[in-house]
Amino acid sequence: MIREMTHNQCTAMIAENRVARLACAENGNPYVVPISYAHSGNRLYAFSMPGKKLAILHANPRACLLIESFESKQHWKSVVIDVAFRELPDTNEFHEERLKAWSLLAEDFDWWEPGALKPQPQSTVTASPHVFFEFEIVEISGREASAETG
Repeated sequence: MIREMTHNQCTAMIAENRVARLACAENGNPYVVPISYAHSGNRLYAFSMPGKKLAILHANPRACLLIESFESKQHWKSVVIDVAFRELPDTNEFHEERLKAWSLLAEDFDWWEPGALKPQPQSTVTASPHVFFEFEIVEISGREASAETG
């Protein structure tokens, strides 16, 4: 049996998880990548090194996140979140929001690894190239499947 999840069930699933798949597109070309996030209210916070996903999000700030839970073919949950991207630059204007993002992300001991590590060598720089950003939740929907029992 497949059914729609309520808004509260979707929000609970977002809060329970820390990894989502980010789908974004530029010039009609889709790009999907896993990201680690922290959730607070109507926002998801993340950070990354500069690269393809940030370039695409700057060009097109509308994106989508997918959070899944899969136990079996008959028992799974899936939440889709339409979001609006906003970078949190290291300026006075965004200082409080950056601190909030950092403190929420830091609740996981290895929160920085997925966004900080790149597969190729990086040049040495004097300032941190890490980019904090947020996704404002625009719309949420979810479905779940469960095996009916007698």
